[in-house]
Amino acid sequence: MDQSNKECNIVVDGNFQIPFKKVIHFSPPLYRQRYNFVKDLVDQHKPKKVADLGCGNASLIQTIKCHSCIELLVGVDINKDKIDSQRCTLSPFCGDYLSPRDLNLSIILYHGSVVERDSRLLGFDLITCIELIEHLDEKDLARFPEVVFGYLSPAMVVISTPNSEFNPLFPAVTLRDSDHKFEWNRRQFQTWALSVANFYNYSVEFTGVGEPPARAGNVGYCTQIGVFRKIGAKATESCIAGQCDEHVYKIVYTVSYPSLQQKEVRKFALTSEVSRQVQSLKRRYVSSVKILQDDESIHKLNDTGIITFFGPVFTELEKTNIEKSPKPFCFGNKFYVPLERLFAYPKVNRLCENVDMMRALIRDTMRLNRDGSAVKVDLHDP
Repeated sequence: MDQSNKECNIVVDGNFQIPFKKVIHFSPPLYRQRYNFVKDLVDQHKPKKVADLGCGNASLIQTIKCHSCIELLVGVDINKDKIDSQRCTLSPFCGDYLSPRDLNLSIILYHGSVVERDSRLLGFDLITCIELIEHLDEKDLARFPEVVFGYLSPAMVVISTPNSEFNPLFPAVTLRDSDHKFEWNRRQFQTWALSVANFYNYSVEFTGVGEPPARAGNVGYCTQIGVFRKIGAKATESCIAGQCDEHVYKIVYTVSYPSLQQKEVRKFALTSEVSRQVQSLKRRYVSSVKILQDDESIHKLNDTGIITFFGPVFTELEKTNIEKSPKPFCFGNKFYVPLERLFAYPKVNRLCENVDMMRALIRDTMRLNRDGSAVKVDLHDP
């Protein structure tokens, strides 16, 4: 087993190496395997609303925020300083405006305890609790199912926790982290999980990440995972609406990502893409003319001024649609690209429903010809 992760404070996540027993490393790192497990679940089930309880530095949120299905991402943690320090990693970048999402995405980070009720977390499709429950004392652990499964009652819950049967393979004889209140073996975790699932009307499946080394025996995964699914219909909107007065969490950070549902964002993205395509076509035209002049073959251009272009690789259907559309042309010192030609390009087509919408969105920022059927640029304008 290839290995490269130092996972908890002393054994797995820490940076200390104890010479009398070899440290086990994981590749990919164990924390990354846990995040990838959640990422695969999101790929499979397409949740719209996801909350990560005990989000820490919001690394899991950072991992899954790129999924186009998610419209609301929430993180909750008791450590305000830790979540407050992650603002910049969750903010939109320039690329998010140039290539916006199809759907809106909001990210909210809350400061609060996972055993407190807050109605803003009702109605979620997925709640994750990654390496969380082992940090709860006996009292909070008893309240945890009441809040998460009983009150919040999401469609799916994912809980991961250390498997103590794996611990003898590490160079430590105590808990993996000094803040852990307990670490369960597989039987203890499964007994607790089945009891919670039965009481709150969930099914549960057990799996894990972090396979043991060869010849380590039947110790199970390093991290054990329970995937809980709600049995029966979700809570109705009326039920949820009746509980919307419990707001105990404090908002630490909130941000909304640009999407095509926002008119100004769509306009900016479309204008940028149209401009890029027009300039690319113009450059290819100028280069083709120069090559023909160098070869003394300028007469090969036809009398209509219609130019044939060679662009990037497209699917056969996309290529056919582009070839059928009106071609760019030159008249005097002006270069024209018909809107129908631009609309045939997939990246432009994604940003507007039809040519009329394209015209309405770009007419204030780009020059059009007299009848508004083509974008007009100066042929030799750098």
